[in-house]
Amino acid sequence: MNQLILASQSPRRIDLLTKLGLQFEVIPSDKDEVIPPGLSPEEVVLAIAEQKAEDVVLRLRKRIESEAIPFLILAADTLVVFDGQLLGKPSDRNEAIEMLEKLSGKTHIVHTGVVVFRAEKSQGSDNGGIKKSFINTVETSYVTFRPLLRSEIEAYVDTKEPMDKAGAYALQGIGAALVSKIEGSDSNVIGLPVARAVDLLRRSGMHILGV
Repeated sequence: MNQLILASQSPRRIDLLTKLGLQFEVIPSDKDEVIPPGLSPEEVVLAIAEQKAEDVVLRLRKRIESEAIPFLILAADTLVVFDGQLLGKPSDRNEAIEMLEKLSGKTHIVHTGVVVFRAEKSQGSDNGGIKKSFINTVETSYVTFRPLLRSEIEAYVDTKEPMDKAGAYALQGIGAALVSKIEGSDSNVIGLPVARAVDLLRRSGMHILGV
């Protein structure tokens, strides 16, 4: 038996895990993201996901030390990359329009770093403490947009859907109408590559879908 913690309050990630029938607690990390210079996009998403998970482990330290079961902390970070540029969440309407104009008719890359920290009470220590280990992975998908008219870009941005999404679109929402092709995992583009997450959780000791 494990206690699963999702280190994110993303509705998309919550929904994807819920559909697997998993019982979990949502404890988002509030740590400021620190991106060391010189990292590749794949290394960036892993670094940020690990920072999120580590932050939640530290916040749960007393609970971990007092309970007999292992805690599994699942964290993820997603980045959109186009022409070597990292596209995060747009800061305003104009930036969202600018991002979508860049992506129009082109193929971009979506990387998601996923990490599972296994943390449990350290046995044989009178001073408390926890034992922890982690495994991680990166999923990459290629998303092609059809050519977009300026008027439909503006109409889409005015729905407000793009404003809290990396790359200024949501595949699980109206943004699906912008996409002509996906190579790789759809759920990765939404924010959590489900097959990869299931693999990491199973390797960390959790039973999922009877396995």
